[in-house]
Amino acid sequence: MACSRGAASPNAHTQRRLFAASAGYCQNPSCSNELFVDAAGVSIHIAEMAHVFAATDGGPRTKPALSKEERGAFGNLVMLCANCHTMVDKAPSAYPDQMMLGWKREHANKLQGLFGAVKFGERSGARAVVEPLLAENHAIFIQYGPHIDAARNPESGAAEQWKRKMLTRILPNDRRILAILDANRHLLGDYEKTTLEQFRQHIDDLEAFHIEGNREDASRFPNELPKILKD
Repeated sequence: MACSRGAASPNAHTQRRLFAASAGYCQNPSCSNELFVDAAGVSIHIAEMAHVFAATDGGPRTKPALSKEERGAFGNLVMLCANCHTMVDKAPSAYPDQMMLGWKREHANKLQGLFGAVKFGERSGARAVVEPLLAENHAIFIQYGPHIDAARNPESGAAEQWKRKMLTRILPNDRRILAILDANRHLLGDYEKTTLEQFRQHIDDLEAFHIEGNREDASRFPNELPKILKD
C-alpha cells in the first residue's frame, strides 16, 4: 500500500485510516474485491492508495492549486484494488473527482449499515450483535494464531495466512465491535468502559503492527472483553 510521492504520499496515520475505512475491500462499489487474497498458499495484497486529485501536476484529475500535503491527505485518497486504480488513472475523464469521492461515501454508508452500529435500549440487544464477532475472532485466533505449531516453520505459510486473517477478518471485526460498543456506551458499567478503552488501544497497536510494520510491543487483548455486556 506504499506510495512514493514525497509530501503527497500519505503518512502512517493516514494509511491506517484508509485501511480502516476500506475494511479490506476495494472502495469502488461496482467492484468490492477483497484487497488481501491467497494465491498458491501465499497471502498477497492488491490494495493501492489512489489519489482523487493527482499527486503531481499534469496527472489524472490534476488540481495544481493543491499543496503536496493536501494531495496526500485522507480526503484526497481512496483505497482501490490494483485493477480499479489503473482504470481510474488511465481514463480520468470517465472517473471524475466527484465520482471517486462518491465511492468513498457510499462505501462508508455501506459499512455503517453492515457494522450495525445502532443504539440499543437493552444490554442483551447489543450483546447479541457483539458476541458472534468475538466468537469468530476467537476461533480464527485458535486455528491460525502465532502460537500454533505451523507458525514455527517459516516455510509453512502459516505467518502469511495469519496476517491475511488479521487484515481481512479480525481487524474489520474489531472495528465493528468498537463501533457497536461506542454507540452503546450508555449500557456499559464503569469497569466495562475501562475494558472498552483498553480494547481501543489494542486495536491501535494491532493496526500499527500489521499495517505499518511497527514492531513495538503491542498491548494485549483485554481479558474481560469476551464478557462485555453479558449479565
